[in-house]
Amino acid sequence: MLKKLLQGHLLFPLILVAGIGGSFQYGFNVSSINANSAYIKLFIAETWAERFGTKLEDTTVKLIWSLVVSIYPIGGLLGTLNAGHLAVKYGRKKVLLFNNLVDILAATIMLLSRMARSFEMIMVGRFLYGINAGIGLNVQSMYLGESSPIKLRGVVSLTRAMFVAFGKVTGQTIGLREVLGTEHRWHFLLAFSGLPALIQLISLPWFPDSPRYLLIDRQDKVLCLDALQRLWGKGDFSEEIADMEAEQAVIKGEGARTAREMFRDRSIRWQLITNVMVTVAMQLCGINAIYFYASEVFQEAGIPSYSIPYVVLGAGGTLLFTSLTCVSTWKQPGGLWRSNNNKITCIAPVTLGVLPKALDHQCFGPKLGVGIREAGVTAIIPFEIFTQSCRPVAYAINGTFHWLGLFVMGMVFPFIVEGLGPFCFLIFLGDCLVIAVYVFIILPETKGKSILEITAEFQKLNQRRAGPVTLLDGVKFKQNNPEIFIIATKL
Repeated sequence: MLKKLLQGHLLFPLILVAGIGGSFQYGFNVSSINANSAYIKLFIAETWAERFGTKLEDTTVKLIWSLVVSIYPIGGLLGTLNAGHLAVKYGRKKVLLFNNLVDILAATIMLLSRMARSFEMIMVGRFLYGINAGIGLNVQSMYLGESSPIKLRGVVSLTRAMFVAFGKVTGQTIGLREVLGTEHRWHFLLAFSGLPALIQLISLPWFPDSPRYLLIDRQDKVLCLDALQRLWGKGDFSEEIADMEAEQAVIKGEGARTAREMFRDRSIRWQLITNVMVTVAMQLCGINAIYFYASEVFQEAGIPSYSIPYVVLGAGGTLLFTSLTCVSTWKQPGGLWRSNNNKITCIAPVTLGVLPKALDHQCFGPKLGVGIREAGVTAIIPFEIFTQSCRPVAYAINGTFHWLGLFVMGMVFPFIVEGLGPFCFLIFLGDCLVIAVYVFIILPETKGKSILEITAEFQKLNQRRAGPVTLLDGVKFKQNNPEIFIIATKL
C-alpha cells in the first residue's frame, strides 16, 4: 500500500502536510488539556483568590474547568459551520493555509496566559483552537478525498484518523511530568499547537488544490490535469476526468447546496440520516469524553495519581496502533459494520462490570474498537455518499453534530462518572448496538465505487423502489454488472 501511495509525486507528502496541520491538531488538543488538569485547576483557584480574596468551592472550580474543556467544541462548531462555505469560495488549500493563522494566534494567547494570570485567556485560546479544528477537520477530509484515486480514496481518507490518534499520543507524551507536565511548564504544552500550524503554513503552498475542486467548482480542466499529474505522477487520467465530468453534468447549474435545501430534499433523505447517525454514534461511544477526563475516570477506578499519565499514554498508544492497522484492513468490505462489532466486543466486558476497579486495563478495549475503524469512517462518509454540490454542507452537518455531541459529553461526563463510576460504559454499549444494526441494514458498500454509483444505491432507499432510473442529461455510468446502467437523479 505504501508503494502505491509513493507512486504519486506529491500525494504521500500531501497526506503528511495536511494531517500535521489538520486532524493532528484536533487529537492533540483533545488529549493535552487533560495532562495538566490538576495544575490548571490550581491556577484557576489561585487566580480567583488573587483577584477577589475569596476561596473557590471545589464544585465551582469543577464547573469552570468544565467550561475550559467544553468551550473547545463550541469553537469547533463555529468553525464547522463556516468550513463548507469557505472551502467553496476560496478552495481547500487556501482555507487550510489561513486556518493556521488562527491556531498560531491561539498558541500565543495560551503561552501568555500564565504570565498574565488569566484563566480566561485559556478559554479564549481553547475557543480559537476549536475554530481551527472545526475548519481543519472538514476541509482536510475534503482535500484528501478529492485528491486521491478511487482505489486509494478510502485508505487516504482514513489517514485523518491516524493523525488524530498521533496527535492524542503526542499530547499525552509531552504532557508527562518529565517533559511539559509540570506546574511551571503547562502553558508551553497548551501553546505547542502553534508549531504544527507553522509547519503546514510554510509547506502547504508547494501543493496544488484538489483536482475535483478545480474541475467541478472552478471548471478549470487544465489546472485539474496539472494537479493530477503533480499528485499522482505522469499518466493517462482520461477515466478520472470523465468521472469528474459525469458528476459535473449531474449537478450542472446547481452550485453549492444549502443546509435548508438539503433537509427539504427527500431524494437525499437517507444520506442525511446516515451521516447524522454515524456522527452521533461516534460521540456517544465515549472515546473523547475519556480523553477529556482521563484523570477523573482513572481516579474513580482507584488508579494511583502518579500512574495515571502513563496509563493514559498506554491507552493512547493502543488507539494509534489500531488506527494504523485500519489502513491495511480497509480493503475488506463492510468496514463500518465490522467497526461496531469490534467496539461492542471490547466494551461489553467493561459494561458488565467485570473487575470495574481494574478500569486501567479495560479502557484499552473501547479505544481498540474505536481505533480499528469508525473514528476514520466518520470522515469518509460525507465524501462517499454525497455529490460535489452537497458535500461541503454534508461535512458541515457532520461537524455540527460532532461538536455538539463533544460539547454535551464534555459538560456532563464528569457528573456521569461521579454518579455511575465505571458503569458509565453502559451508555456506550447501547450506542454501539444501535448503530451496528442501522449500518448493517441501511448503509450500502462503498468500496471501489464512484460517487454516482453510490448515489444510485441510495436512490433505491430514497425512492422506495428498485429498478432503473432515467439518467440525467444522458450521463451514464456502469455498475459492477457491465450490462446494467444506473442513473442518478438530480440532487
